[in-house]
Amino acid sequence: MKRIFLFLVTNMAVMLVLSITMNLLGVGRYLTANGINPAQLLIFAAVIGFGGSFISLLMSKWMAKTSTGAHVIDPRAPGGRREAWLVETVHQLADRAGIGRPEVAIYEGAPNAFATGAFRNEALVAVSTGLLESMTEEEVTAVLGHEVAHVANGDMVTLTLIQGVVNTFVIFLSRAVGYFIDRAVLKNERDVGIGYYISVFVCEILFGVIASIIVAWFSRQREFRADAGSAHLLGAREPMIRALARLGGVEAGELPKSFQAAGITGGAIGALFASHPPIEQRIEALRRQQG
Repeated sequence: MKRIFLFLVTNMAVMLVLSITMNLLGVGRYLTANGINPAQLLIFAAVIGFGGSFISLLMSKWMAKTSTGAHVIDPRAPGGRREAWLVETVHQLADRAGIGRPEVAIYEGAPNAFATGAFRNEALVAVSTGLLESMTEEEVTAVLGHEVAHVANGDMVTLTLIQGVVNTFVIFLSRAVGYFIDRAVLKNERDVGIGYYISVFVCEILFGVIASIIVAWFSRQREFRADAGSAHLLGAREPMIRALARLGGVEAGELPKSFQAAGITGGAIGALFASHPPIEQRIEALRRQQG
């Protein structure tokens, strides 16, 4: 589940930087000194929460290329038949999906693929050498269709919005609980004390875990939609079913932590935190949808 994990890590890092910046500017001290006004706190939380998500989104293509070492294929001068076929296939699928033609890249690794980017018409689709070597061209085309469907569905933007919402509530609730514990439980009548900061830290971890479950649930739902999208683009379900079955029989390559949810397959630390549904469920969903 590396694609989502990388997105989440980057998002948390950006939120931390934004939070520190806001505190250095005195915003955090102003809120606590004035009893934490709910409306002001919500604005503060939204700025940091959505800021982290959108900055992560804007950085997503650069992070993907850097973290995987992906080689972007020049469509005007592909390096051989395989690269020419990849570019042509992705461009054909993008045309069918009604989106701009994405950049196409190859990276070294075990079987996997991903799509990312802040804009539907300026996305990146990348496949691993392991996937190209372990699948037939028809199966690879189905995987590419899955990734193009992610782009056409606007999944990265939707994920960003969902992450921004949960970030906002994590920050808002953590500080509200911290202030309540500091004032009502610890009876601190002056400026916020150590109890506030400890409570906020602990609550951000706990609420962050719950937020991760919500994001992972959405990620699983979008995988079903992308599988169906691939079948629609190819005009048949069987290539995607065969590709999934083959992925179920090989060791799926792990993507860098921030891009796990973007991959064609993903790992799981327990069902609630899985970025991808089990292969068997995805195949069954395709068969049910197509009758």
